[in-house]
Amino acid sequence: MTSTTAQKPTLQYFTWAFIVTALGLALGAWLGWQSTGTFSGMMSIFFICCVLAVLEISLSFDNAIVNANKLKDMRPEWQRAFLTWGILIAVFGMRIVFPLLIVVIAANIGPWQAVVLASTQPEEYSRIMYEAHLPIAAFGGAFLMMVGLTYFFDAEKDVHWVQWIERKVASSATIRGIEVGLVLIIILIFSKFLEGAESTAFVSSAIYGLVTFLVVETVGGLLDKSQETMSAAAKGGLGAFLYLEVLDASFSFDGVIGAFALSNNLFVIAIGLGIGAMYVRSMTIMLVEKGTLAQYRFLEHGAFYAILILSVIMFTQTLFHIPEVITGLGGAALIGLSLWSSIRWNRKNPALETDPR
Repeated sequence: MTSTTAQKPTLQYFTWAFIVTALGLALGAWLGWQSTGTFSGMMSIFFICCVLAVLEISLSFDNAIVNANKLKDMRPEWQRAFLTWGILIAVFGMRIVFPLLIVVIAANIGPWQAVVLASTQPEEYSRIMYEAHLPIAAFGGAFLMMVGLTYFFDAEKDVHWVQWIERKVASSATIRGIEVGLVLIIILIFSKFLEGAESTAFVSSAIYGLVTFLVVETVGGLLDKSQETMSAAAKGGLGAFLYLEVLDASFSFDGVIGAFALSNNLFVIAIGLGIGAMYVRSMTIMLVEKGTLAQYRFLEHGAFYAILILSVIMFTQTLFHIPEVITGLGGAALIGLSLWSSIRWNRKNPALETDPR
């Protein structure tokens, strides 16, 4: 990341996102025409692709900020690896392979049979996806909750946005395993509202999510020869890459499952969410190269608050449905508020440079 690239105009960061948008929407319109044979059907699929792209972007503002927070401390070769191979995994792995894998496991069929099912029986495919929602939400919610809490339970964190909360939380970080204990308590509380097999599935999936976070953190520390903190692990290479991939996958759970409320066509969903993922990638690059996180003191705080809220929403969705628009707008509102607070702080303290920890 050189100083010359940091001076690129903002729109230039979104060049590939614009190209993918044009190609994706054209492909979506073509699929609409092929599947319905009518202009109204074509425009309906076209519109669904647009809505899915906006949904993915709104749900992933915080994802871009958190990715940028980790990427800014990584070595250039691993930055490039994540922004190239990582986006391929995000688009093709989480938007196509992941939904297929769920159906393969849930229906006990082969991968090719899952593709055929998605193509010929989209209603049945969508039903299987919905039935798998509870364990997916429990797993992703627990993982993201650990991500958010680890940021705030940091004894070295000395910049606080909501000070009366964050100061107390940071001072409690010396209590070993406090984040894990808090997540376990929340898991037990939510499990009390479920019955029988659902309660068992929720608890076991949430525990798997928590353990996955701990394993990724530990393996990342070992691979990068650093066990001190998660931010220290981010300075390495392969460990940080693995952490970011699992984190990106967890963010994708909510969008992928929610997308089936708009369409039961796997390929339409992949197009819409893939377009959104490209904008997330572009935002991540822009945040890293322009040093936006350092310029706006509380922006990172807003993203991690949004992560915590998203994790609670994912848990709550195991009890009843919460519209995805609420999830997306809630996260965007928190990030917007943190940006506004950062701008106010910068105006009051023009001579001070900040490191948003």
